[in-house]
Amino acid sequence: MAKRIALFGGTFDPVHIGHLITARSVAEQCGFARITLVPVAAPPHKPPAEASRADRLAMLEQVTQGDGLFDICRLEIDREGPSYTLETLQALKDQHGSDTELFWIIGADMLEGLPTWHRVEEVLKRARILVVARPPWDRKMKKILTHLAKHFSAKLLQQFRENQLIT
Repeated sequence: MAKRIALFGGTFDPVHIGHLITARSVAEQCGFARITLVPVAAPPHKPPAEASRADRLAMLEQVTQGDGLFDICRLEIDREGPSYTLETLQALKDQHGSDTELFWIIGADMLEGLPTWHRVEEVLKRARILVVARPPWDRKMKKILTHLAKHFSAKLLQQFRENQLIT
C-alpha cells in the first residue's frame, strides 16, 4: 500500500484557528492520520509575510504541540528564494519514495490562481489537489471552474470537482 501524505501550505502569518479547523476537517473527510503543515518562506503569489520565518515557525510549533494530527515540514521555510510547490513535492518524493501519494490542500481562492503557479502541469502530476471551499468561496466554485476550463483539461477539472471539500 502506497504511503499517503497530506500537505497544507501557507504563509501562516499568523497561523489561526481557521487553518487548524480546515486541516482537521480535511483529515476527517479524507481519512488522513496526519496533516503536514508547510510554512512558505517567500510566497510567489502574495506579498511577503510580515512575521519573520522564525516567528511563523515558532507559532506553528506552539499551536500544534501535543496534537498528534500535525507535522511541520521545514523544506520551504528553510529554502532561499521563492517557495515553489513543485520543488517541495519533488523533495518529498525523493525523501519518501516515488510510490508515495501526495495531496496538496489549497483553498478555492488559491485554485483560482492555479494557472499562474510555477510549472503547474508538473505540480499536478506529482500531487492531487484537494480544494477546500469555505464560505463564501463555496458559492464561487462554478465560476472558478469555468475560468479554469481555459487552462486545464476536462479530466483535471472533474478531479477538482471530485476533490472539493466544504469546511
